[in-house]
Amino acid sequence: MAQIKALPADLQKIAIEELGEVPERIPQDLRDFKAWIEQQPHLRARMDDQFLIQFLRGCKYSLEKAKKKIDMFFAMKSKYPDNMGLTDVDDIQIRKLHNTGFYTVLPTPLHGSGPRLVLLRCNYSPHDFSIVDVIRYCEAISEILIMEDPYACINGIVAVVDNSQATANHFMQITINIAKQFVNFHEKAFPMRVKKICFINISMPVRQFINLMLPHLPEKFRKRLIFCGMDIEELDKDIPRKYLPIEYGGENGSVKQWPIENEKIWEENREFFKENENFGTDEKLRIGQPLNFDADLGISGSFRKLDVD
Repeated sequence: MAQIKALPADLQKIAIEELGEVPERIPQDLRDFKAWIEQQPHLRARMDDQFLIQFLRGCKYSLEKAKKKIDMFFAMKSKYPDNMGLTDVDDIQIRKLHNTGFYTVLPTPLHGSGPRLVLLRCNYSPHDFSIVDVIRYCEAISEILIMEDPYACINGIVAVVDNSQATANHFMQITINIAKQFVNFHEKAFPMRVKKICFINISMPVRQFINLMLPHLPEKFRKRLIFCGMDIEELDKDIPRKYLPIEYGGENGSVKQWPIENEKIWEENREFFKENENFGTDEKLRIGQPLNFDADLGISGSFRKLDVD
């Protein structure tokens, strides 16, 4: 019997109709997936049913796609442990960053049962936190969502990025390499769909910087980006106001209360993240050619080589 959490009826219907899930076949699908993982000498993967089924769901039950995605998931975690490999929930930077409330998982999904909504704000000091700290925090929350959030797992994630407090120092931390690592992880390794990223309160300097970044990102990813300028009402057609936090005129939780109410997630997932020390890939043991991250992911270059008018 597969050790997975039952989905609410509305999500189970979507999983069947849109993701190709056949509930009675799940145990065999998981056995086939695990058998392949166990045959890979280079791959040390988490084998929890709840974790593995998300790779099957995220790949619409294409076993071949799920194999590639989980392989890349752990390969990138091994290659970039500082960005993507949280193992200690008592990490001082993680706890301090949590307390800023820069990342908020909103309690009600879009339209009540759609994608999970998350809000990100540049309200932290770039002198206190590096972009590596920020990415490590975001990826840690994403792993928790894989295990605990059925709406994110089945319907994906819609992110709102508020740039009202963004400064040049926030953006100067971002190199092309880091941007590509982040995008490639979510495109080629992460088993949940990022359906939209909506940028709000975009000043002209911020837009100029985003314009410099866009040509270096995959077209498929660029099509998911929505730019709403300085008028938040532009966002209403994509995200009705009531689904935003109360600080934004909505009814969907509070950015001030989220870090307080969710401080417990780190203690509750202490062992989960500690176990991450045991997982990854050893490219020396990979059958065939080791991954060439620069070539395979197209990672090269730096924003610092670009001039902003």
